[in-house]
Amino acid sequence: ITIDNKKNLYIEKKNIFMKNLEDYKIKNLDDFNNQRKMAANEPELFWSGIASTFQWNKKWKNTLKYDWSIPNTEWFVEGKLNITENCLDRYAKSNPDKKAIIWEANDPNEDFKVFTYKELLDEVCKFSNGLKRIGVKKGDRICIYMPMIPELTIAVLACARVGAIHSVVFAGFSSVALAARINDSSCSVIITSDGGFRGNKITPLKKICDQALKNCPTIKNCIVYKRTSEKIDWFKNRDIWWDDLISGSPDKCEPTIMNSEDTLFILYTSGSTGKPKGMVHTCGGYMVYTAYTFMNVFQYSQNDVYWCTADIGWITGHSYMVYGPLLVGATSVHFEGVPSYPDWGRFWQVCQKHKVNQFYTAPTAIRSLAKQPIDFVNKYNLSSLSVLGSVGEPINLEAWEWYYRNIGKGKLPIVDTWWQTETGGIMISSIPKVTKQKPTYATTPLPGVNAEIVDNNGNLIEESSAEGILLINFPWPSIARTIYGDHDRYKNVYFSAYKNKYFPGDGALRDENGMYRITGRVDDVVIVSGHNLGTAPIENSINEHPKVVESAVVGYPHEIKGNALMAFIILYDKTDDNESIKKEINDLISNSIGPIAKPEKVIIVSGLPKTRSGKIMRRILRKFANNDMENLGDTSTLLNPEIVNEIENTLKSLN
Repeated sequence: ITIDNKKNLYIEKKNIFMKNLEDYKIKNLDDFNNQRKMAANEPELFWSGIASTFQWNKKWKNTLKYDWSIPNTEWFVEGKLNITENCLDRYAKSNPDKKAIIWEANDPNEDFKVFTYKELLDEVCKFSNGLKRIGVKKGDRICIYMPMIPELTIAVLACARVGAIHSVVFAGFSSVALAARINDSSCSVIITSDGGFRGNKITPLKKICDQALKNCPTIKNCIVYKRTSEKIDWFKNRDIWWDDLISGSPDKCEPTIMNSEDTLFILYTSGSTGKPKGMVHTCGGYMVYTAYTFMNVFQYSQNDVYWCTADIGWITGHSYMVYGPLLVGATSVHFEGVPSYPDWGRFWQVCQKHKVNQFYTAPTAIRSLAKQPIDFVNKYNLSSLSVLGSVGEPINLEAWEWYYRNIGKGKLPIVDTWWQTETGGIMISSIPKVTKQKPTYATTPLPGVNAEIVDNNGNLIEESSAEGILLINFPWPSIARTIYGDHDRYKNVYFSAYKNKYFPGDGALRDENGMYRITGRVDDVVIVSGHNLGTAPIENSINEHPKVVESAVVGYPHEIKGNALMAFIILYDKTDDNESIKKEINDLISNSIGPIAKPEKVIIVSGLPKTRSGKIMRRILRKFANNDMENLGDTSTLLNPEIVNEIENTLKSLN
């Protein structure tokens, strides 16, 4: 279209400015292809259409301004809004009695709680007024360190309501890690709980906070919710009970008007590759992208019940437990507990109890569940399920097949989603019952995601089949805008390696049909005898062995090959015949990848060092492989710090 009124004609032909977000739900392959074409050819028009379905206090002047040489990205420039009006007020008005959150407690004998959209809005407003009463204002940073209780969601939304910037820290991090995050963003208030239930344990959250706050001079108040009734220390001039804060608070609170590019939240990465990075996400673009991707990737319909098992302390919890579902008026389950308590059937008991339709969890959880007797699954009715999801890392074939066969009964689509804290929302995924799925492949970039693969020299690989480094060459609305307080680091990490392109740090394989498989972090690509070997496919081969639970492969220097591979392996059961297992594993790798990919060393361990979000801490394994045991760095924030000493002792006994 080349005539002067190009945009008006485009709108007329493509009907891009539709009234409701539901009109942008991808219902078939034609819809998908049309939206991909629109997003590629007229990205500003495409995202403007979707943005127009939300409530804005003032419409934007420019849809997109960006310069990735700086780098700078702005969406819906000078638009004004408050995201909580779009999450709460419009549904509290149009459908006040609809369930927003179904909260399932750690203990199955404790009654579950339901919050309608009207009830959730009222609670958010009460807490918002409480925050304002202690002086919280727009732009203040608020740290939230809470268990998975409804008040965590309420606190997040209340911060957004008053224009404060929330920084949620997973309630499993140590006092040292908590203090580092508070100090990095100079938080003035922390919101916590006396303790948190997790399985058969109680985490003393207030005690951990007190320890952290000894080194956090910017904190003025600590708001404490009573959950476990644990005995706690109390600091009279600093600490405030949640109930006292909201006592007498009205259930009406006018939302603070925000610019589209004002900061909504800071979320720290797990630090698996060094100092945690405070990723900054802003109001307008994040809102538009998370809502659009939630609706489409999960094919959510208005009577569905959706459950993401993540913790709100991670980006998955932010985007696909809080904001994404609420922005489309969804009903979602929030869960306080763990999959193993009181037994390994808990996930499936909750699915049956609440008739869950979409279920979204992590490969780590799937692998753990797959270890258990199948009776834990079979005694529950999972017929309500329609979509299964995977998030957090590439899912290995054995876990995918167990999930598909035992939970999906060989019928349900699995969305294997690739995205990051930095991307804000899902970037590559199949669309259930619309696009094809392929085991271990994230599959297809979503509309508006311009993905490409380059070789080690940065040259674009244009052939349909390709393997190399994944890049994104155009902005999408929910991209993180910076690292808090360190824009130079943001530029160096994500935009310096490849000019004017976003570098996520992952390698990828693209098949002849354009489907993408994430092959692992680029720093997990090991060059052995001149061959680039992604560790993820090798791990997939190892994990196919019937006696293997999980594995991790890293490289280490080798005087002949340049680098060699070391595999750390967890077995289902102990065995006295380790050498036979190792030979069988190497045979598997030789058959599936080639002899070049065989590990030089196979170390059998009882566990792998993991972050609290379940990611394997490969930095530590690389240190072990390089015999650099004196410089392991901070291991206090690991899920299982004791495993570090165990692996070290195992390696010493083998030397």
